[in-house]
Amino acid sequence: MIYCFNRGIGWASSGVEYAQAYRAKVFRNIGAPARFVFTDMFRNENMEAMTRAIGFADQEVIWLYQYFTDFHPGPCTVTEEALVETFGGRPFRRATIQGGVQFVFQDMPNTFVNAYRSRGSGIFIQRAEHVVNGYLLRTDYYSYGRMFSEFFAPKDGKAVLYQRRFYNEDGSTAYEEFVDGDKSMFRIGEKLIDSKERLIGLLVQSLHLTERDVCICDRSTEIGRGLFANRGKSKLWIVIHADHYSKNATTEQEILWNNFYEYDFSLAGEKGVTFISSTDAQTKVLAAQFAKYWDCRPKMATIPVGALKQLRHPAEKRKPFSLITASRLAGEKHVDWIVEAVVQARKTLPQLTLDIYGQGAAEGALRDQIRQAGAEGYIRLCGHKDLTKVYENYEAYISGSTSEGFGLTLMEAVGSGLAMVGFDVPYGNPTFIDDGKNGCLLPYSADLDGKEAAKRLGEGILRLYTMDMAALSERSYEIAEPYLERHVEARLKALLESEMSGEAEQ
Repeated sequence: MIYCFNRGIGWASSGVEYAQAYRAKVFRNIGAPARFVFTDMFRNENMEAMTRAIGFADQEVIWLYQYFTDFHPGPCTVTEEALVETFGGRPFRRATIQGGVQFVFQDMPNTFVNAYRSRGSGIFIQRAEHVVNGYLLRTDYYSYGRMFSEFFAPKDGKAVLYQRRFYNEDGSTAYEEFVDGDKSMFRIGEKLIDSKERLIGLLVQSLHLTERDVCICDRSTEIGRGLFANRGKSKLWIVIHADHYSKNATTEQEILWNNFYEYDFSLAGEKGVTFISSTDAQTKVLAAQFAKYWDCRPKMATIPVGALKQLRHPAEKRKPFSLITASRLAGEKHVDWIVEAVVQARKTLPQLTLDIYGQGAAEGALRDQIRQAGAEGYIRLCGHKDLTKVYENYEAYISGSTSEGFGLTLMEAVGSGLAMVGFDVPYGNPTFIDDGKNGCLLPYSADLDGKEAAKRLGEGILRLYTMDMAALSERSYEIAEPYLERHVEARLKALLESEMSGEAEQ
Protein backbone atom coordinates (compact mmCIF):
# COMPACT_ATOMS: atom_id res chain seq x y z
CA MET A 1 0.00 0.00 0.00
CA ILE A 2 1.07 3.57 -0.68
CA TYR A 3 0.22 6.28 1.87
CA CYS A 4 0.52 9.95 0.88
CA PHE A 5 0.65 12.38 3.83
CA ASN A 6 -0.43 16.01 3.71
CA ARG A 7 -2.02 18.51 6.07
CA GLY A 8 -5.06 20.08 4.48
CA ILE A 9 -7.10 20.74 1.40
CA GLY A 10 -9.48 23.51 0.34
CA TRP A 11 -11.78 24.75 -2.36
CA ALA A 12 -8.86 26.77 -3.73
CA SER A 13 -6.10 24.28 -3.01
CA SER A 14 -2.39 24.79 -3.59
CA GLY A 15 -0.27 22.99 -6.15
CA VAL A 16 0.57 20.33 -3.55
CA GLU A 17 -3.02 19.10 -3.39
CA TYR A 18 -3.41 19.19 -7.17
CA ALA A 19 -0.15 17.25 -7.44
CA GLN A 20 -1.62 14.62 -5.14
CA ALA A 21 -4.77 14.44 -7.25
CA TYR A 22 -2.67 13.91 -10.37
CA ARG A 23 -0.69 11.23 -8.55
CA ALA A 24 -3.89 9.48 -7.52
CA LYS A 25 -4.85 9.14 -11.20
CA VAL A 26 -1.43 7.71 -12.04
CA PHE A 27 -1.63 5.19 -9.18
CA ARG A 28 -5.05 4.07 -10.40
CA ASN A 29 -3.78 3.71 -13.95
CA ILE A 30 -0.83 1.51 -12.94
CA GLY A 31 -2.86 -0.50 -10.45
CA ALA A 32 -1.00 0.70 -7.36
CA PRO A 33 -3.33 0.96 -4.31
CA ALA A 34 -2.94 4.30 -2.54
CA ARG A 35 -4.43 6.22 0.35
CA PHE A 36 -4.20 9.97 0.97
CA VAL A 37 -3.90 11.01 4.61
CA PHE A 38 -4.92 14.52 5.71
CA THR A 39 -4.15 15.73 9.22
CA ASP A 40 -5.66 19.22 9.54
CA MET A 41 -8.88 19.86 11.48
CA PHE A 42 -11.78 20.70 9.13
CA ARG A 43 -14.61 22.61 10.79
CA ASN A 44 -16.41 24.88 8.35
CA GLU A 45 -16.81 22.31 5.60
CA ASN A 46 -17.00 18.55 5.33
CA MET A 47 -13.56 17.54 4.08
CA GLU A 48 -15.09 14.92 1.79
CA ALA A 49 -16.69 17.60 -0.37
CA MET A 50 -13.28 19.13 -1.09
CA THR A 51 -11.42 15.86 -1.66
CA ARG A 52 -14.17 14.69 -4.00
CA ALA A 53 -14.15 18.00 -5.88
CA ILE A 54 -10.42 17.74 -6.60
CA GLY A 55 -10.69 14.15 -7.78
CA PHE A 56 -10.12 11.75 -4.87
CA ALA A 57 -12.41 8.78 -4.38
CA ASP A 58 -13.83 8.53 -0.85
CA GLN A 59 -12.16 5.16 -0.24
CA GLU A 60 -8.78 6.69 -1.05
CA VAL A 61 -8.99 9.27 1.75
CA ILE A 62 -8.01 8.94 5.40
CA TRP A 63 -8.71 11.83 7.79
CA LEU A 64 -6.70 11.80 11.01
CA TYR A 65 -9.61 12.90 13.22
CA GLN A 66 -12.01 10.38 11.68
CA TYR A 67 -9.58 7.48 11.62
CA PHE A 68 -10.14 6.44 15.25
CA THR A 69 -13.92 6.23 14.72
CA ASP A 70 -15.96 3.92 12.47
CA PHE A 71 -17.05 6.86 10.30
CA HIS A 72 -15.60 6.91 6.81
CA PRO A 73 -15.32 9.86 4.40
CA GLY A 74 -18.73 10.53 2.91
CA PRO A 75 -20.91 13.41 1.74
CA CYS A 76 -23.23 15.42 3.93
CA THR A 77 -26.70 13.83 3.85
CA VAL A 78 -28.30 15.11 7.06
CA THR A 79 -31.49 17.04 6.28
CA GLU A 80 -33.11 19.87 8.22
CA GLU A 81 -35.88 17.44 9.16
CA ALA A 82 -33.37 14.97 10.60
CA LEU A 83 -31.74 17.75 12.61
CA VAL A 84 -35.12 18.87 13.96
CA GLU A 85 -35.78 15.34 15.20
CA THR A 86 -32.82 15.74 17.57
CA PHE A 87 -34.64 18.66 19.27
CA GLY A 88 -36.93 16.19 21.08
CA GLY A 89 -40.19 17.80 19.99
CA ARG A 90 -39.43 21.22 21.45
CA PRO A 91 -41.42 23.99 19.73
CA PHE A 92 -39.43 26.40 17.58
CA ARG A 93 -39.75 29.00 14.90
CA ARG A 94 -37.60 28.87 11.77
CA ALA A 95 -35.71 31.79 10.21
CA THR A 96 -33.33 31.98 7.27
CA ILE A 97 -29.75 33.07 7.91
CA GLN A 98 -26.82 33.43 5.56
CA GLY A 99 -25.65 29.94 4.61
CA GLY A 100 -28.38 28.12 6.47
CA VAL A 101 -31.30 28.30 8.86
CA GLN A 102 -31.93 29.35 12.48
CA PHE A 103 -34.19 27.48 14.89
CA VAL A 104 -35.33 29.60 17.85
CA PHE A 105 -36.84 27.57 20.70
CA GLN A 106 -40.09 29.06 21.97
CA ASP A 107 -40.08 27.21 25.28
CA MET A 108 -36.58 28.39 26.24
CA PRO A 109 -35.78 32.12 26.10
CA ASN A 110 -32.58 33.15 24.29
CA THR A 111 -31.92 29.62 23.06
CA PHE A 112 -31.44 28.82 19.39
CA VAL A 113 -29.54 26.68 16.89
CA ASN A 114 -27.81 28.06 13.79
CA ALA A 115 -27.57 25.28 11.22
CA TYR A 116 -25.30 25.78 8.20
CA ARG A 117 -25.53 23.91 4.93
CA SER A 118 -22.63 22.19 3.25
CA ARG A 119 -21.17 24.21 0.43
CA GLY A 120 -20.53 20.89 -1.27
CA SER A 121 -24.26 20.13 -1.43
CA GLY A 122 -26.07 23.41 -0.80
CA ILE A 123 -28.89 21.43 0.82
CA PHE A 124 -27.67 19.22 3.65
CA ILE A 125 -26.52 20.30 7.10
CA GLN A 126 -22.78 20.47 7.78
CA ARG A 127 -22.74 22.01 11.26
CA ALA A 128 -25.14 23.29 13.90
CA GLU A 129 -24.28 25.86 16.58
CA HIS A 130 -26.15 25.71 19.89
CA VAL A 131 -26.39 29.14 21.51
CA VAL A 132 -27.81 30.00 24.95
CA ASN A 133 -28.08 33.55 26.33
CA GLY A 134 -25.80 34.81 23.60
CA TYR A 135 -23.04 32.24 24.28
CA LEU A 136 -21.99 29.47 21.92
CA LEU A 137 -21.97 26.28 23.99
CA ARG A 138 -21.69 23.48 21.42
CA THR A 139 -21.24 22.94 17.70
CA ASP A 140 -22.13 19.61 16.09
CA TYR A 141 -20.49 18.59 12.80
CA TYR A 142 -22.14 16.28 10.28
CA SER A 143 -21.45 14.20 7.20
CA TYR A 144 -23.89 11.29 6.86
CA GLY A 145 -24.26 11.46 10.65
CA ARG A 146 -22.93 13.49 13.56
CA MET A 147 -19.16 13.03 13.36
CA PHE A 148 -18.01 15.19 16.26
CA SER A 149 -18.96 18.00 18.62
CA GLU A 150 -17.04 20.94 19.99
CA PHE A 151 -17.77 22.32 23.47
CA PHE A 152 -17.18 25.92 24.50
CA ALA A 153 -17.05 27.95 27.69
CA PRO A 154 -17.58 31.73 27.85
CA LYS A 155 -14.47 33.69 28.80
CA ASP A 156 -13.97 37.44 28.49
CA GLY A 157 -17.04 37.66 26.28
CA LYS A 158 -15.80 35.00 23.88
CA ALA A 159 -16.53 31.32 23.32
CA VAL A 160 -13.41 29.33 24.19
CA LEU A 161 -13.05 25.78 22.87
CA TYR A 162 -12.14 23.30 25.60
CA GLN A 163 -13.19 19.86 24.28
CA ARG A 164 -14.04 17.85 21.18
CA ARG A 165 -15.93 14.57 21.24
CA PHE A 166 -15.71 12.24 18.24
CA TYR A 167 -18.48 9.73 17.64
CA ASN A 168 -19.01 6.35 16.05
CA GLU A 169 -21.84 5.88 13.58
CA ASP A 170 -24.17 4.63 16.34
CA GLY A 171 -23.64 7.84 18.33
CA SER A 172 -21.32 6.33 20.94
CA THR A 173 -18.15 8.21 21.87
CA ALA A 174 -15.09 6.94 20.01
CA TYR A 175 -12.56 9.27 21.65
CA GLU A 176 -12.15 12.77 23.06
CA GLU A 177 -9.80 15.70 22.62
CA PHE A 178 -9.14 18.16 25.45
CA VAL A 179 -8.02 21.56 24.21
CA ASP A 180 -6.00 24.20 26.04
CA GLY A 181 -5.19 26.98 23.61
CA ASP A 182 -2.90 25.48 20.96
CA LYS A 183 -2.27 22.31 23.01
CA SER A 184 -4.31 19.13 22.86
CA MET A 185 -4.57 15.86 24.73
CA PHE A 186 -6.52 12.89 23.38
CA ARG A 187 -8.21 10.05 25.26
CA ILE A 188 -8.90 6.89 23.27
CA GLY A 189 -10.30 4.27 25.63
CA GLU A 190 -7.82 4.03 28.48
CA LYS A 191 -5.00 5.48 26.40
CA LEU A 192 -3.91 9.12 26.75
CA ILE A 193 -2.05 10.79 23.87
CA ASP A 194 -0.46 14.06 24.87
CA SER A 195 -0.17 15.80 21.48
CA LYS A 196 -1.41 15.82 17.91
CA GLU A 197 2.06 14.76 16.81
CA ARG A 198 1.73 11.58 18.86
CA LEU A 199 -1.80 11.04 17.53
CA ILE A 200 -0.33 11.08 14.02
CA GLY A 201 2.30 8.64 15.23
CA LEU A 202 -0.44 6.35 16.59
CA LEU A 203 -2.20 6.42 13.22
CA VAL A 204 1.04 5.50 11.44
CA GLN A 205 1.71 2.69 13.93
CA SER A 206 -1.76 1.27 13.38
CA LEU A 207 -1.11 0.95 9.64
CA HIS A 208 1.35 -1.87 10.48
CA LEU A 209 3.72 -0.80 7.74
CA THR A 210 6.20 -3.25 6.24
CA GLU A 211 9.01 -3.07 3.71
CA ARG A 212 6.36 -3.56 1.01
CA ASP A 213 4.67 -0.25 1.88
CA VAL A 214 5.61 3.25 0.73
CA CYS A 215 4.95 6.47 2.66
CA ILE A 216 5.02 9.67 0.61
CA CYS A 217 5.44 12.89 2.57
CA ASP A 218 4.11 15.91 0.68
CA ARG A 219 4.25 18.21 3.72
CA SER A 220 6.16 17.45 6.89
CA THR A 221 5.16 20.45 9.03
CA GLU A 222 3.28 19.03 12.05
CA ILE A 223 3.44 15.60 10.37
CA GLY A 224 7.07 14.68 9.92
CA ARG A 225 8.04 13.62 13.42
CA GLY A 226 5.01 11.40 13.90
CA LEU A 227 5.45 9.85 10.47
CA PHE A 228 9.22 9.47 10.34
CA ALA A 229 9.52 7.95 13.81
CA ASN A 230 6.80 5.36 13.27
CA ARG A 231 7.18 4.31 9.63
CA GLY A 232 8.99 1.11 10.58
CA LYS A 233 10.61 -0.61 7.59
CA SER A 234 8.41 1.07 5.01
CA LYS A 235 9.97 3.09 2.21
CA LEU A 236 9.78 6.87 2.64
CA TRP A 237 9.57 9.26 -0.28
CA ILE A 238 9.96 12.95 0.53
CA VAL A 239 8.56 15.11 -2.26
CA ILE A 240 10.07 18.55 -2.86
CA HIS A 241 7.34 20.93 -4.03
CA ALA A 242 9.19 24.27 -3.91
CA ASP A 243 12.63 25.82 -4.10
CA HIS A 244 14.54 24.00 -1.38
CA TYR A 245 17.14 26.59 -0.35
CA SER A 246 17.84 30.31 -0.13
CA LYS A 247 20.27 31.27 -2.84
CA ASN A 248 21.13 34.66 -1.38
CA ALA A 249 21.91 33.24 2.08
CA THR A 250 24.07 30.37 0.77
CA THR A 251 27.86 30.62 0.65
CA GLU A 252 30.66 28.31 -0.43
CA GLN A 253 30.83 27.00 3.13
CA GLU A 254 27.20 26.89 4.25
CA ILE A 255 23.75 26.40 2.78
CA LEU A 256 20.48 27.72 4.14
CA TRP A 257 17.76 25.17 3.43
CA ASN A 258 14.13 26.13 3.06
CA ASN A 259 12.86 25.76 6.64
CA PHE A 260 9.96 23.59 5.42
CA TYR A 261 12.47 20.97 4.25
CA GLU A 262 15.30 21.32 6.77
CA TYR A 263 13.96 18.56 9.05
CA ASP A 264 13.24 16.32 6.04
CA PHE A 265 16.79 16.72 4.80
CA SER A 266 18.13 15.49 8.14
CA LEU A 267 17.07 12.02 6.91
CA ALA A 268 19.43 12.20 3.95
CA GLY A 269 21.37 8.96 3.78
CA GLU A 270 18.94 6.97 5.93
CA LYS A 271 17.99 3.56 4.60
CA GLY A 272 14.76 3.48 2.65
CA VAL A 273 14.53 7.26 2.13
CA THR A 274 14.25 8.75 -1.35
CA PHE A 275 14.02 12.46 -2.21
CA ILE A 276 11.80 13.22 -5.19
CA SER A 277 11.94 16.42 -7.22
CA SER A 278 9.62 17.35 -10.05
CA THR A 279 12.30 18.45 -12.50
CA ASP A 280 15.70 17.11 -13.50
CA ALA A 281 17.11 20.59 -12.88
CA GLN A 282 16.15 20.58 -9.20
CA THR A 283 17.26 16.98 -8.71
CA LYS A 284 20.73 17.84 -10.03
CA VAL A 285 21.00 20.98 -7.88
CA LEU A 286 19.88 19.20 -4.70
CA ALA A 287 22.13 16.20 -5.30
CA ALA A 288 25.14 18.46 -5.84
CA GLN A 289 24.35 20.41 -2.66
CA PHE A 290 24.02 17.27 -0.54
CA ALA A 291 27.39 16.14 -1.83
CA LYS A 292 29.09 19.51 -1.35
CA TYR A 293 27.75 20.65 2.00
CA TRP A 294 26.95 17.37 3.75
CA ASP A 295 29.23 14.92 1.93
CA CYS A 296 26.12 12.82 1.43
CA ARG A 297 24.63 11.09 -1.61
CA PRO A 298 21.03 10.21 -0.74
CA LYS A 299 18.67 8.37 -3.04
CA MET A 300 17.12 10.78 -5.55
CA ALA A 301 14.52 10.56 -8.29
CA THR A 302 12.73 12.89 -10.68
CA ILE A 303 8.99 12.28 -10.93
CA PRO A 304 6.81 15.08 -12.32
CA VAL A 305 3.99 15.95 -9.93
CA GLY A 306 1.60 16.22 -12.84
CA ALA A 307 0.71 14.41 -16.03
CA LEU A 308 -1.28 15.17 -19.15
CA LYS A 309 -3.97 12.81 -20.36
CA GLN A 310 -3.47 14.08 -23.88
CA LEU A 311 -2.19 17.02 -25.89
CA ARG A 312 -5.14 19.31 -26.55
CA HIS A 313 -5.64 21.16 -29.81
CA PRO A 314 -8.28 23.85 -30.33
CA ALA A 315 -11.42 22.88 -32.25
CA GLU A 316 -11.60 26.42 -33.56
CA LYS A 317 -9.06 29.17 -34.13
CA ARG A 318 -7.61 30.56 -30.89
CA LYS A 319 -8.78 34.01 -29.88
CA PRO A 320 -6.15 36.48 -31.17
CA PHE A 321 -4.06 38.37 -28.61
CA SER A 322 -5.59 36.41 -25.72
CA LEU A 323 -3.64 35.74 -22.52
CA ILE A 324 -4.53 33.44 -19.65
CA THR A 325 -3.04 33.00 -16.19
CA ALA A 326 -4.18 30.57 -13.48
CA SER A 327 -3.13 30.29 -9.85
CA ARG A 328 -4.16 30.90 -6.30
CA LEU A 329 -4.76 34.62 -6.03
CA ALA A 330 -2.02 35.17 -3.47
CA GLY A 331 0.70 37.77 -3.16
CA GLU A 332 3.54 35.41 -4.05
CA LYS A 333 1.92 34.68 -7.43
CA HIS A 334 2.27 38.38 -8.38
CA VAL A 335 -0.87 38.50 -10.50
CA ASP A 336 -0.89 42.26 -9.85
CA TRP A 337 2.33 42.50 -11.90
CA ILE A 338 0.59 40.70 -14.75
CA VAL A 339 -2.39 43.08 -14.61
CA GLU A 340 -0.10 46.11 -14.78
CA ALA A 341 1.92 44.50 -17.60
CA VAL A 342 -1.22 43.93 -19.69
CA VAL A 343 -2.46 47.46 -19.05
CA GLN A 344 0.83 48.83 -20.36
CA ALA A 345 1.19 46.37 -23.28
CA ARG A 346 -2.33 47.14 -24.48
CA LYS A 347 -1.21 50.64 -25.39
CA THR A 348 0.73 48.96 -28.21
CA LEU A 349 -1.54 45.91 -28.71
CA PRO A 350 -5.11 47.30 -28.44
CA GLN A 351 -6.66 43.85 -28.98
CA LEU A 352 -4.85 42.31 -26.01
CA THR A 353 -7.01 40.58 -23.36
CA LEU A 354 -6.27 38.73 -20.11
CA ASP A 355 -8.40 36.19 -18.26
CA ILE A 356 -7.38 35.39 -14.67
CA TYR A 357 -8.50 32.05 -13.21
CA GLY A 358 -8.31 31.21 -9.51
CA GLN A 359 -9.42 32.29 -6.08
CA GLY A 360 -7.63 33.62 -3.05
CA ALA A 361 -7.03 36.42 -0.60
CA ALA A 362 -5.73 38.84 -3.25
CA GLU A 363 -8.94 38.74 -5.30
CA GLY A 364 -10.39 41.94 -3.83
CA ALA A 365 -7.19 43.92 -4.37
CA LEU A 366 -6.94 42.67 -7.96
CA ARG A 367 -10.53 43.65 -8.64
CA ASP A 368 -9.78 47.15 -7.32
CA GLN A 369 -6.61 47.36 -9.43
CA ILE A 370 -8.47 46.38 -12.59
CA ARG A 371 -11.24 48.89 -11.89
CA GLN A 372 -8.83 51.72 -11.12
CA ALA A 373 -6.99 51.04 -14.38
CA GLY A 374 -10.27 51.13 -16.29
CA ALA A 375 -9.42 47.65 -17.57
CA GLU A 376 -12.72 45.82 -16.86
CA GLY A 377 -13.35 45.54 -20.60
CA TYR A 378 -10.25 43.46 -21.31
CA ILE A 379 -9.09 41.95 -17.99
CA ARG A 380 -11.47 39.48 -16.32
CA LEU A 381 -11.43 37.63 -13.01
CA CYS A 382 -12.95 34.28 -13.98
CA GLY A 383 -12.92 32.40 -10.65
CA HIS A 384 -11.90 28.82 -9.97
CA LYS A 385 -12.78 26.42 -12.80
CA ASP A 386 -11.70 23.18 -14.39
CA LEU A 387 -9.36 24.45 -17.12
CA THR A 388 -8.77 21.15 -18.90
CA LYS A 389 -10.62 22.29 -22.02
CA VAL A 390 -10.13 26.02 -21.46
CA TYR A 391 -6.42 26.62 -22.14
CA GLU A 392 -6.74 25.66 -25.81
CA ASN A 393 -8.95 28.70 -26.46
CA TYR A 394 -6.08 31.10 -25.71
CA GLU A 395 -2.89 32.04 -27.52
CA ALA A 396 -0.53 32.49 -24.60
CA TYR A 397 -0.01 31.81 -20.90
CA ILE A 398 1.67 34.34 -18.60
CA SER A 399 3.12 33.74 -15.13
CA GLY A 400 4.28 36.32 -12.61
CA SER A 401 5.47 33.78 -10.04
CA THR A 402 9.08 34.04 -8.89
CA SER A 403 9.40 30.44 -7.71
CA GLU A 404 7.69 27.29 -8.96
CA GLY A 405 8.94 23.85 -7.97
CA PHE A 406 7.13 22.55 -11.03
CA GLY A 407 4.09 24.56 -12.08
CA LEU A 408 1.09 22.41 -12.94
CA THR A 409 -0.56 25.25 -14.82
CA LEU A 410 2.60 25.71 -16.88
CA MET A 411 2.50 22.04 -17.85
CA GLU A 412 -1.20 22.23 -18.70
CA ALA A 413 -0.60 25.35 -20.79
CA VAL A 414 2.15 23.83 -22.96
CA GLY A 415 0.00 20.70 -23.21
CA SER A 416 -2.58 22.88 -24.96
CA GLY A 417 0.04 24.46 -27.21
CA LEU A 418 0.13 27.93 -25.65
CA ALA A 419 3.01 30.32 -26.10
CA MET A 420 4.59 31.18 -22.72
CA VAL A 421 5.81 34.26 -20.84
CA GLY A 422 7.49 34.15 -17.43
CA PHE A 423 10.60 34.90 -15.39
CA ASP A 424 13.75 32.81 -15.46
CA VAL A 425 13.29 31.43 -11.95
CA PRO A 426 13.60 27.90 -10.56
CA TYR A 427 12.37 25.42 -11.56
CA GLY A 428 9.14 25.30 -13.49
CA ASN A 429 9.57 28.23 -15.87
CA PRO A 430 12.89 27.07 -17.41
CA THR A 431 11.40 23.58 -17.70
CA PHE A 432 8.40 24.73 -19.72
CA ILE A 433 9.65 27.91 -21.40
CA ASP A 434 12.28 27.59 -24.13
CA ASP A 435 13.24 31.21 -24.67
CA GLY A 436 12.64 32.32 -28.23
CA LYS A 437 11.29 28.91 -29.20
CA ASN A 438 7.94 28.66 -27.38
CA GLY A 439 7.92 32.00 -25.59
CA CYS A 440 9.87 34.50 -23.54
CA LEU A 441 11.93 33.66 -20.46
CA LEU A 442 12.55 36.99 -18.77
CA PRO A 443 15.56 38.02 -16.63
CA TYR A 444 14.87 38.14 -12.91
CA SER A 445 16.80 39.07 -9.77
CA ALA A 446 15.74 39.03 -6.13
CA ASP A 447 15.97 42.82 -5.85
CA LEU A 448 13.56 43.39 -8.73
CA ASP A 449 10.74 45.69 -7.61
CA GLY A 450 7.13 45.37 -8.69
CA LYS A 451 7.24 48.28 -11.14
CA GLU A 452 10.23 46.89 -13.01
CA ALA A 453 8.84 43.36 -12.89
CA ALA A 454 5.59 44.51 -14.52
CA LYS A 455 7.61 46.41 -17.11
CA ARG A 456 9.59 43.29 -18.03
CA LEU A 457 6.44 41.20 -18.26
CA GLY A 458 4.89 43.81 -20.53
CA GLU A 459 7.99 43.83 -22.73
CA GLY A 460 7.81 40.04 -22.84
CA ILE A 461 4.22 40.20 -24.10
CA LEU A 462 5.18 42.66 -26.83
CA ARG A 463 8.18 40.54 -27.83
CA LEU A 464 5.99 37.44 -27.94
CA TYR A 465 3.73 39.01 -30.52
CA THR A 466 6.63 39.70 -32.88
CA MET A 467 7.19 35.94 -33.18
CA ASP A 468 5.57 33.22 -35.25
CA MET A 469 2.75 32.11 -32.92
CA ALA A 470 2.20 28.85 -34.81
CA ALA A 471 5.86 27.90 -34.37
CA LEU A 472 5.73 28.81 -30.66
CA SER A 473 2.67 26.60 -30.24
CA GLU A 474 4.32 23.65 -31.98
CA ARG A 475 7.37 23.90 -29.70
CA SER A 476 5.09 23.94 -26.62
CA TYR A 477 3.54 20.67 -27.77
CA GLU A 478 7.03 19.19 -28.12
CA ILE A 479 7.94 20.27 -24.57
CA ALA A 480 4.70 18.77 -23.25
CA GLU A 481 5.18 15.33 -24.81
CA PRO A 482 7.30 13.82 -21.97
CA TYR A 483 4.57 14.77 -19.48
CA LEU A 484 1.88 12.62 -21.03
CA GLU A 485 0.43 10.15 -18.55
CA ARG A 486 2.04 7.11 -20.13
CA HIS A 487 5.52 8.57 -19.66
CA VAL A 488 4.96 9.74 -16.08
CA GLU A 489 3.30 6.43 -15.23
CA ALA A 490 6.33 4.57 -16.56
CA ARG A 491 8.67 6.64 -14.35
CA LEU A 492 6.59 6.11 -11.23
CA LYS A 493 6.11 2.43 -11.92
CA ALA A 494 9.84 1.94 -12.47
CA LEU A 495 10.64 3.66 -9.16
CA LEU A 496 8.09 1.54 -7.28
CA GLU A 497 9.48 -1.63 -8.82
CA SER A 498 13.06 -0.67 -8.02
CA GLU A 499 12.11 0.14 -4.42
CA MET A 500 10.42 -3.21 -3.98
CA SER A 501 13.49 -4.93 -5.40
CA GLY A 502 15.78 -2.93 -3.12
CA GLU A 503 17.43 -1.06 -5.98
CA ALA A 504 16.02 2.45 -5.62
CA GLU A 505 17.41 5.08 -7.95
CA GLN A 506 20.48 6.95 -6.84
